[in-house]
Amino acid sequence: MDDKNQNSEEEKKEENAVKEKSFTFAVRCVKLYMYLKEQKREYDMSRQLLRSGTSIGANVREGLLAQSRADFLSKMSIAKKEAGETEYWLELLEAGGILKPEETQSMLKHCRELIKLLVSICRSTGPRNF
Repeated sequence: MDDKNQNSEEEKKEENAVKEKSFTFAVRCVKLYMYLKEQKREYDMSRQLLRSGTSIGANVREGLLAQSRADFLSKMSIAKKEAGETEYWLELLEAGGILKPEETQSMLKHCRELIKLLVSICRSTGPRNF
């Protein structure tokens, strides 16, 4: 198998992984939002977390249906930014004492895995200096 075909197969594996992980993460964000709203009576940061956390998967899905490589890269870059924002809200919820570290640990790990995956996709898709 030549390098071009091997790279294409690796990109497909990353795309499937990011699609699955981002959807699972979005479901977890919805559940966390509901918990924060109902149990902690926290409305503002939880809503921000919901928006950014679910936006990751929405942008990934749009990117997978992109009309061009540039469109794909744009959507994956937006998903990466949304993942960074979500990480921020999770850290803030913990630092503010709304969530305990053991409540955010798994979500932060999942979010950081998504960020790494999206960074890898953007680097392998974009210009060499990206």
